[in-house]
Amino acid sequence: MADSLNKLFTEDASFDDFSRTQVAMVVSDPHLEDNPIIYVNRAFTIQTGYARSAVIGRNCRFLQGEDTDIAAVNHIREGIARRESVTADILNYRANGEPFMNRLLIAPLTDKAGKLRYFVGIQKEMDAGLKDTAPEIADAQLSEIQDRVESDISLIISMVRRQSNAASAPTEYVALTRRIETFQLLYEEMKLSDNQADRDNIHIGSYLSRLCCAIGHAYGRSGIRLNVQLESLDVPIETASRVGLVVSEILTNAFQHAFHRIETGLIEVRMSKLSAGGLRLTISDDGLGIPNSMKWPDPSTAGGRIVTGLIEGMEGTLQLSRGAAGSLFTIEVPAGASLQG
Repeated sequence: MADSLNKLFTEDASFDDFSRTQVAMVVSDPHLEDNPIIYVNRAFTIQTGYARSAVIGRNCRFLQGEDTDIAAVNHIREGIARRESVTADILNYRANGEPFMNRLLIAPLTDKAGKLRYFVGIQKEMDAGLKDTAPEIADAQLSEIQDRVESDISLIISMVRRQSNAASAPTEYVALTRRIETFQLLYEEMKLSDNQADRDNIHIGSYLSRLCCAIGHAYGRSGIRLNVQLESLDVPIETASRVGLVVSEILTNAFQHAFHRIETGLIEVRMSKLSAGGLRLTISDDGLGIPNSMKWPDPSTAGGRIVTGLIEGMEGTLQLSRGAAGSLFTIEVPAGASLQG
């Protein structure tokens, strides 16, 4: 399994276009032998000097060295064994052998039934990132990031709860990676790694614009144009996270399937503020269109379950129109919706 994961993520490097956040993050799968890493973001590769292909499939202990404090190692190991959140300052080593002090936070990710699915680790180099920051402030900032990551990834897990076997796991990891990267653009927009971690609202137009461009770069091809027109609008962070994930699911699906064997085409994403508050978002394409015989969102697929759960959680609506060419998705989110996981 480790070899297949390594090959999978080595061949699909498009996700690097998403993750520019300054805080390093890893996700591991405790259901595989030795709890190997299944995802790292770009900040991790920059911080450690290791390429993603050299990390996927390995246990995080490979960052340790001869001067790493055994007490810190045991503290981390015991927390993982108890499936509890754990924090530690630990000496790690970069790919070139250079040591650095790492402030590490690890937390288990469970579904609604309480079943453990993954571990997420957030780490920040103390010398470079925390030297001029009071420890209690730095800890609060990292905890804010960790809470956000736990909440967002747990949201995905709770809506896609299903058993995975060895054959389907790599595909699931790729989808999980894309969804994590969708949230990471939100974290960067929030500037959680700086002093603005407590912002309640976010400019969703700026966030969705960057998200659409990243997806277009990762999945687009010559001849397929992407037109994005988004009004300026501030929304709660929870709303932005859910809307962003819906856009990611629909837009990725359009790039991957709407223009099969079609050389040219257009995808448009538009957002406007409703007169009564809230927002209206449309995503359209002039490609093949979704067949009338196909139900969408499809409850038998992970993406379909995610979209349905997100829309219902925002008390919003989703309509699919099938035109002479292509498909039109209209999403409306009311103002002051009580967001639910």
